[in-house]
This record gives sequence, structure tokens and C-alpha cells, in this order.
Amino acid sequence: MSPLRTALLQNSGHPGDPAGNLKVLDEAAAGAAADGAGLLVTAEMFLTGYAIGGGGVRDLAEPADGPSGRAVAEIAATHGLAILYGYPESHEGAVYNSARLVGADGTELANYRKSHLYGCFERASFTPGDTPVVQATIGELTVGILICYDVEFPENVRAHALAGTDLLLVPTAQMHPFEFVAESVIPVRAFESQMYIAYVNRSGVEGEFDFVGLSCLAGPDGATCLRAGRGEELLLGDVAPKLLTTSRRINPYLRDRRPGLYSSLS
Repeated sequence: MSPLRTALLQNSGHPGDPAGNLKVLDEAAAGAAADGAGLLVTAEMFLTGYAIGGGGVRDLAEPADGPSGRAVAEIAATHGLAILYGYPESHEGAVYNSARLVGADGTELANYRKSHLYGCFERASFTPGDTPVVQATIGELTVGILICYDVEFPENVRAHALAGTDLLLVPTAQMHPFEFVAESVIPVRAFESQMYIAYVNRSGVEGEFDFVGLSCLAGPDGATCLRAGRGEELLLGDVAPKLLTTSRRINPYLRDRRPGLYSSLS
């Protein structure tokens, strides 16, 4: 099984300017593809920016297959790599904080709606999604999606592990003073559920939010394969199926579970 070279785009982009962010995405996709990447992952609400207020969310929300979605599909097909991007999704009168995965040929592979909304802004602006596990296949890997706060609930990540997710994509908008999530929680989640996690954050200050960066790719061995600083970066690293196989053989967490003891959790 061949490794999947994965690019993590950490940036601030242009809040309130989807067209400007599409240009940023096109440039990043070109650079990532030139370095052999088969997948590019962006941050939460990449397409519009995060600190755009409830009015901005409503004004800029689009259907999954709207004009911006079609533009992302064209970028993916032009550069020949899959793209995961965050955006506000309008659907049947509701607005969701969503992440959409487009294949290297421009076709939609998956669309996930954030299920655990964080803070007053999100709860006032979005409807929570109710599908806990959304997956797709890229190459030989099963890829899953969560968004930011979702990954801080161990039940969410374990549900993906039990469903066979190899690589969990987590676009995020993590802010100060919660650096420990990127630094400590994410590698632990990857280890305890035996998967790779690509955690891709925003950077810089947007309105009242001070985003901490620190995007990372964590492996099933608990090691951080990639780690960004606080500024804008495009990181590339390999998701290695061989390491997944070896680590899962050695680590007994999933085999040693006793689900009958956990009924009180639900």
C-alpha cells in the first residue's frame, strides 16, 4: 500500500472574501501537487473566514454544489489532488458549519456537518449536524471527517475507529488559550484510536478570535509527524498504511475493549 502525501494549509485567508480564498486555495493546490501531494486539507470555514458574524454566515452560505463548491472542484481536477475545505453550507433553510471533500477528478466524495457547536457564535449561527461518521476512500485509505470541537469528544473519534477510519481530517479554528488541544489532545486521540489525524487550524487574529495555528499530522504511534508554528504554512507529510498496520497489531486498545461495560456512556 502506497503512502498518501497529505498537505496541511494553515492560514488566515481573506475573511468575508470567498473569491480571494479560492485564489489562495488554487496557489496552495498547485504547490502541494508539485510536491507530490494527493490530498490538501484546509481549516474550518476556510472558504469564507470564521469571524464573519452571523450575518456574514447567512450571506455567504452556499449549497455544497454551489458556485464556490464548483470552483473548488475545478481546482482539484486542474491540479489532480483531493481537497477538503471548510465552508458555511445552506441546505433546506438551515445553515451548517460544514467540510466538503472533493476528489482529484473534481467529484464530491463526502460532505460533513459539524455536530458539536462551540460557543455562542456557532450556536447562534449554525444548525448542528446529526451524522456522526462520514467517510470516503482516497487511494487505499478510508478517510473520515470531523470539525474542530468534534474531535475533543473521544466518543466521536472512537466511532470513526470502529468504522474503519484510517485518516481523520479535522479542519479547525482553535483559539488561544486552548493550545493544549493541538499539542496534546490530538496525538493522544490518534494513539488511543489507532489512526492518523490531520488537524488543520487557522492562524492570526480575526475579530475577537486569536487563532493559535499549531496544525499537525499525528500518527497511530502517538508521534507528531508534522507540526506548524503560529503563522501561515503549507506542510506536507506522508500517511503510511504500513505504519497503521504495524501499530494496530502492537496496540491492543481496540481489541481489548469491553463494550458491555460502557452502556452508561449513552
